[in-house]
Amino acid sequence: MSEKIIIIGSSGAIGKAFVKFYEEQNSSNIIYSFSRSNKQIDNGNTINSYIDLENDDSITEASEFCKKEDYFDKIIITTGILHEGDLSPEKTFRNINSMSMSKVFSVNTIGPSVIAKNFIPLLNKEKKSFMGFLSARVGSISDNRIGGWYSYRASKSALNMIIKSLSIEVARNNPNAIIAGLHPGTVDSNLSNPFQKNVKEGKLFSPDYSISKMADVINGLTHQNSGDCFAWDGQKIEF
Repeated sequence: MSEKIIIIGSSGAIGKAFVKFYEEQNSSNIIYSFSRSNKQIDNGNTINSYIDLENDDSITEASEFCKKEDYFDKIIITTGILHEGDLSPEKTFRNINSMSMSKVFSVNTIGPSVIAKNFIPLLNKEKKSFMGFLSARVGSISDNRIGGWYSYRASKSALNMIIKSLSIEVARNNPNAIIAGLHPGTVDSNLSNPFQKNVKEGKLFSPDYSISKMADVINGLTHQNSGDCFAWDGQKIEF
């Protein structure tokens, strides 16, 4: 059965792999693909368009653009930042910088929250629907063993709280909707590239592998899983 799907952050390795996966899964799937580098171009059943995660008006315009369709079965937000230019994860509290931290929170927490505000009304109410956010195991407070990475960890922890609160509120009006965090593992991408030398053998995944596993996780979720975060292998990550 074909689905209507939105992928936000489709210029990144994970977002691009999600688009590819759902295109190949069913050629009848209708996919709306958004990123800052996209121009408004239709490619068969894949509609590419622009979004700026740090601009509320841009997010609102993107959601209005999607109202060509009556509803969507899946909305997946794959955006995120760990490093960029002079911005890098803090090794010690002495590296904390307000501008860098603000940037990380803007992309990893605030942007996805504004996306949720605008896109949740587009979720299918007649049957199971899903909104997923890329979270991370390092956002787990209970799993933090080594410290560091203050901005990134905190931004993902905050995102997890947003996900939990959204799941509670959305369930009141759309009990068929599942809101959840997704941890893709360490994926071979620009985001992980500077840190790949520390990854254990066999734990650096291709985007295609990670997405195929996460797609299985998504399909297996029920409304009882809404508000939680799940790793690529289906394990629930405790907050």
